[in-house]
Amino acid sequence: MSKTRFIVRVAICVAMLIGIQLALSAIAGIELVTVMLLCMCFCYGSRTGMTIATVFSLLRCFVFGFQVNVIVLYLVYYNLFAVFFGWLGKRLTGEISLLKTVIVVAAAMVFTVCFTLLDDVITPLIYGFLPNAAKVYFLQSLSALIPQTTCTLVTVSVLFAPLTAVIRKFDS
Repeated sequence: MSKTRFIVRVAICVAMLIGIQLALSAIAGIELVTVMLLCMCFCYGSRTGMTIATVFSLLRCFVFGFQVNVIVLYLVYYNLFAVFFGWLGKRLTGEISLLKTVIVVAAAMVFTVCFTLLDDVITPLIYGFLPNAAKVYFLQSLSALIPQTTCTLVTVSVLFAPLTAVIRKFDS
């Protein structure tokens, strides 16, 4: 793939991710970044996925603000996410079956839980929370975990196959 095509692909993907995040930012627990980035990484592989994840993590700050804990969280989480789903896309080749969808949905739900747990570690460390404050932060985050994980279950179950098909068609 040419460098120009790579840059354009990354730019289009990042623009879609930021647009989707901005469009749904007012609705707590509802997001489509997970399913969109997942499909991009699944189709394009880890290298492209990590580039998309890194650029997205940094450029979104211009819309949502520069918060150190969020930048660190996004850079760590979304790059691990990209590596995993890029790898998974190389392993689960061919047509999207029910079994492949179930595997991807389960993995996405685990990653969603890990996002919250990683935030529960990174934010208290960066801001120097005392142990009791860190515990309260952790307990408070659990209220967001259920709607986020449910959203991941629904969106990845419904959108994984069609988005993957569109991305593959766009790529050919």
